[in-house]
Amino acid sequence: MHPIRDPDLGDAALLAALAQKTAAAAALLRSIAADYRPAALANSLSAEDMVLTDLIAREKLDIGNFSLDTGRLPPETYDLMAEIRTHYGLALTVYYPRHEAVEAYVREHGINAFYESVELRKACCHARKVEPLQRALAGKKAWITGMRAQQSATRQGLPAQAYDEANGLEKFNPLADWTEREVWAYIRLNGVPYNALHDRHYASIGCAPCTRAITVGEDVRAGRWWWEDADTKECGLHVKKSTPLKAHV
Repeated sequence: MHPIRDPDLGDAALLAALAQKTAAAAALLRSIAADYRPAALANSLSAEDMVLTDLIAREKLDIGNFSLDTGRLPPETYDLMAEIRTHYGLALTVYYPRHEAVEAYVREHGINAFYESVELRKACCHARKVEPLQRALAGKKAWITGMRAQQSATRQGLPAQAYDEANGLEKFNPLADWTEREVWAYIRLNGVPYNALHDRHYASIGCAPCTRAITVGEDVRAGRWWWEDADTKECGLHVKKSTPLKAHV
């Protein structure tokens, strides 16, 4: 039993906190669907994004659901994409990198150049994630993420809503104040599908070459770009160039 991924579902305090936060997240999602159409969930297939996928499906909300296939995802992530289709009857809209950008990067720097420097890693992320995200968000009024404030030093003070100046639309983080334990309590209580790598001690899952399992006591994001300092561990999808606003609920 894992103390976080297998929480005590008889813990009255945990269940009360979860019920309150679930209601708040559902209310925020309903308001997004009503006031910011078209909106979409940027689904990284994380445990958090699966909670949001489940909430959107349960509420039958008109919110799109897309994912970025970088071309280097673990097999377990593709398995989860397929399971979303069977479990929810939902076909994710999948965006891929432009082949010219990836080919140019590999030709100039090498297939695994992202290990060599933060700059080269971010350049790889830009080609495989950031540019596809920009296409995915084109024409949207809002996007939704599963980010939580507790995930890393780069996400402290994360608001539930902010204007994303980089992409020119509203950005919502309905689980900003959730704990990892609450995320997993929701998953266990509601039978939500999740990435099988979580059962092998992967906490945060991205591209296969840039993700590893973590040990007990390590930070939840320790397995992402583990060769870098904690304060550089973002890929460019979530830049700190946004103006926090009061959450719209």
